[in-house]
Amino acid sequence: MATPTTPEPDFTDLPEMPADVFAAPLKKPAHVGEDWLEPKQADYSSEDDAIWNDLFARQMDVLPGRAASAFMAGLQKLNLNRGGVPEFGKLSEDLSALTGWSVVPVPMLIPDHVFFWHLANRRFPAGNFIRTRETFDYIEEPDVFHDVFGHVPMLTDPVYADYMQEYGRAGWKAMRYNRLKALGALYWYTVEFGLIEEAGGIKAYGAGILSGPAEIVYATEAQSPNRIMLNVDRVMRTDYVISDLQPTYFVIESFEDLYRQTVERDFDRLYRSLGPGFTYANSAVIDLDNVLHRGTQEYLLRGGRGSGARPV
Repeated sequence: MATPTTPEPDFTDLPEMPADVFAAPLKKPAHVGEDWLEPKQADYSSEDDAIWNDLFARQMDVLPGRAASAFMAGLQKLNLNRGGVPEFGKLSEDLSALTGWSVVPVPMLIPDHVFFWHLANRRFPAGNFIRTRETFDYIEEPDVFHDVFGHVPMLTDPVYADYMQEYGRAGWKAMRYNRLKALGALYWYTVEFGLIEEAGGIKAYGAGILSGPAEIVYATEAQSPNRIMLNVDRVMRTDYVISDLQPTYFVIESFEDLYRQTVERDFDRLYRSLGPGFTYANSAVIDLDNVLHRGTQEYLLRGGRGSGARPV
């Protein structure tokens, strides 16, 4: 996502977050360094492993026929059904042989500039903890199940793996223009909640969809949400929902299409045209949209998760 007019930064060096950039303040735990990496992966208990296995089994009841073929193939390539929380060393060994990526443990959500740096160097940061039985159905901060089950299988696809690295590299420019929110919207609507046209239908490749039983059915089949073909400029101007099902999903033709739309875009020009906030509401349909399904927005209009509305 670099342009000929700007020299490419040295992505091997951890970038500094400019003081005037809008970013969420995060307190670094004392036991981690500037890279925010844990000294080692957590020692998971038998109950932790049982929670992973139960979460895995629940997702496998709903994913076939709804998840992208690249994701289902990635599960098999990495043998994620071997039981219990995967060991990151073995997982990284298998993943590196396929696409050159590794998985590294982090204690919590990490700062944007550190996240970009790891992605730019083909390291995927994964939460070094797993949810409890009490938070089995919903957890606010991504845990090892969301990060490893939801994200890592997609990194076995070479084109998608390259897109993720380019996304990390794009962070340097977003920081320079103070447009992290816009770049975050692109991540949200692709990496976390992206859909893809496949086999005559719509399948999910976003980790936020793939790691939740309600969202996978809702995103691919429900009448409430909009499903709109991806347009990078439009997406980066669109607000999003963090703690509920999405009013709108964006659909790609292929991972090659996703890569082309982002890596070939002149982001310098785009960032100069963007304001600090979002232009479009998360439920909006606008004139330039290529709409596959215009949603009823019933779930949103009935109040969403907080009201007990059914995700229809």
